[in-house]
Amino acid sequence: MGQPGDGPKKKRRTSTNIVHSGRDPFAHHGFVNPPVYRGSTVLFKSLDAFEKREQRYVYGRRGTPTTDALEEAICTLEGGVRTWLTPSGAAAIAAALLAFTKAGDHILVADTAYQPTRKMCNGILKRFGVETTFYDPLIGAGITKLMKPNTTVVFLESPGSQTFEVQDVPAIAAAAKAKGAWVLMDNTWASPLYFKPFEHGVDVSIQAATKYIVGHADAMLGSITGNERAAPIMLDETQSIGICAGTEEVYLGLRGIRTIEVRLERHWRSGLDIARWLEQRPEVSRVLHPALESNPSHALWKRDFLGASGLFAFELKPVPKKAVAAMLDGLQLFGMGASWGGFESLVLPFNATPYRTATKWETAGPTVRIHIGLEDVADLKDDLDAGFARLKVAS
Repeated sequence: MGQPGDGPKKKRRTSTNIVHSGRDPFAHHGFVNPPVYRGSTVLFKSLDAFEKREQRYVYGRRGTPTTDALEEAICTLEGGVRTWLTPSGAAAIAAALLAFTKAGDHILVADTAYQPTRKMCNGILKRFGVETTFYDPLIGAGITKLMKPNTTVVFLESPGSQTFEVQDVPAIAAAAKAKGAWVLMDNTWASPLYFKPFEHGVDVSIQAATKYIVGHADAMLGSITGNERAAPIMLDETQSIGICAGTEEVYLGLRGIRTIEVRLERHWRSGLDIARWLEQRPEVSRVLHPALESNPSHALWKRDFLGASGLFAFELKPVPKKAVAAMLDGLQLFGMGASWGGFESLVLPFNATPYRTATKWETAGPTVRIHIGLEDVADLKDDLDAGFARLKVAS
């Protein structure tokens, strides 16, 4: 098995990389999947070997054949130089931000970022003397105007959490690099399959691998992938803070990534089908899905993305809370809970107004985030249709 990020020696297409990257069956007696290495202690054959530390594995926290396999697979799909695994997506975000900031720095973060990202910036980073400015995600090259002499990081998330605005990643990245800033991006929505961050100027790509990489709603996992410039800094940071992922979770990530292409295409097609159906519903005022031709972000999505995921949102026309409860509480196929990316469909009401600071989020009616799973679309429409009937009765 190669080192994480070595990738295949021959250029292969994505489908082949998904199946074969990070696997070396005959290094493991012919077994198709890499075995689960559970361990902290790694032995050395001699004092000389211990002192030189030249062997591949020296301590469980610093890697095992199991972690190498998933890191290599993710890195190959992302197109980076090396990947590191973390216990969660939030941990990946925190570790990446800490790696590229220091006391006295200023950073720019998209106003639509995942709420734990905001909490990290307004909490730990602020306490450590890092100033954060949240910016309009649609600013594009205009971000230059917000940069200060001490701006070291520009953080993107595209599409944005909950409201799904697509950022002009190449324009923002070019502007940031012209000022000497690092470009970090949360790439969870599209996964490494449908957005190639390093082709658009990103230095560090972050995944909540809990979502589409694991894909089965049964493990917490995160990943950080760096380009050639960022990788040495990220290596030092992950080793210094001792961050690593659990053995079983890594194995579940390996299991999930092998089917990510077939799953994600189903999420994409089914999600877009439901989004178009919702656009026609009289109870819905708008649907927030960048792959819809009617969406303000559609042109950017079509230019930069290779596909869409199953996560989007929609806004209802004004109705009382009891009507929303009647609709959602009676759903049979949609669970109500945090996270997404698993095989199951989910719904979650939200309100983005309280935490926006750089942009104003306005909505006339309640908003609902929805994840379309792998169920039959016709059954999902029947379930939602019955929900809309309950909403009408309770309104």
